[in-house]
Amino acid sequence: MENQLPPKKVPGFCSLRYGVSLLLHFCNGAIMTQRVCLSLTMVVMVNDTWGLTNVSSRENPGNIMGTIATAQHHIWVRWAPPLERGRLTSISVSGVMLGPFIVLLVTGLICDLLGWPLVFYIFGVYGCVLCVFWFVLFYDDPKDHPYISIREKEYILSSLAQQDSSSSVTTLPIKAMLQSLPLWAISLCNFALLWTNNFVVTYTPTFINSVLHVDVKENGLLSSLPFLLSYIIGILGGYMGDFLLSRNILSTISVRKLFTILGMFLPVVFNMCMLYLSFNFYSAIIFLILAHSTSSFVLSGVFINVLDIAPRYYGFLRGTTSLIGMIGGILSSTVSGLILNEDPETSWYKIYFLMSSISVITLIFYLIFAKAEIQDWAKEIQDTRL
Repeated sequence: MENQLPPKKVPGFCSLRYGVSLLLHFCNGAIMTQRVCLSLTMVVMVNDTWGLTNVSSRENPGNIMGTIATAQHHIWVRWAPPLERGRLTSISVSGVMLGPFIVLLVTGLICDLLGWPLVFYIFGVYGCVLCVFWFVLFYDDPKDHPYISIREKEYILSSLAQQDSSSSVTTLPIKAMLQSLPLWAISLCNFALLWTNNFVVTYTPTFINSVLHVDVKENGLLSSLPFLLSYIIGILGGYMGDFLLSRNILSTISVRKLFTILGMFLPVVFNMCMLYLSFNFYSAIIFLILAHSTSSFVLSGVFINVLDIAPRYYGFLRGTTSLIGMIGGILSSTVSGLILNEDPETSWYKIYFLMSSISVITLIFYLIFAKAEIQDWAKEIQDTRL
């Protein structure tokens, strides 16, 4: 995808668009802290037997994150220059990993010293404070922001000038969307990713508690480590993807496919290693951490692919693909709970095999049908009548 060359010197990290990304980063973290803290406090609130047989009733974090993804990713249609989409998205979305890391790290300590109800109050107040900052500091369009510099405003607008992202959409080409294999490839990957993510967020403390027999404080520490590494990989991956694009080392579709492979296949490999090659407690934890953290590579892959193929309809399509992902998250929680009810010990193998199979099948479909250029039905000159 060709883009206009940016000015010789443009505002970098200390710019408003990065400020928006950082604010979204902390907002995403706050949202996840309020959802994930339930996973660990459940271990304290109930005994192990009740928790395992009723684990499917836990809150599904994929539901709330699917809704918020629909709104926040539409921001980058107007705020993210094409060559900075990877890093800006990865910075903002990496908060989804930072939140669980923090809450799992400190929840055990809070429960032990102050009692589990204080966990919800502390993270609830944190979320309210961020809401105030959001309503005061965020503007929908950079040209309307009172504090943006003229140079940065011109840079963003000129970078997006060639992108067909007109907001004057009166009708949607629904039939063309339903027939679009690149869009289905993205949607199915979202299904697999939310399936995996929901399992990781909801069941990792249970897996560590029931299989590795770790107490609540150590459980919180071990459960948080995958999210810490995932947080680091997500941010670095965003910069790596943009670097490969800006230096013309790889095409856009090659970057999307490369990082999608890394983010969907590496976790499968490490999960199988954890099940069959772990010879002691520490090797199992290492494989568990690697399996969960490497999924962050998708932030520079399929996660932002909709913006490549249909920027004009990004808000609607991001919501649609997130909805399909939410279905995967809901089914993951329900199916995993049902399988665990059969046999809490050996059922983990079935769960991991099912999760890995879904990831591999959807990845193959993506590699065959994925595209990174604007589709004909998404171009402004296209007749968009149903």
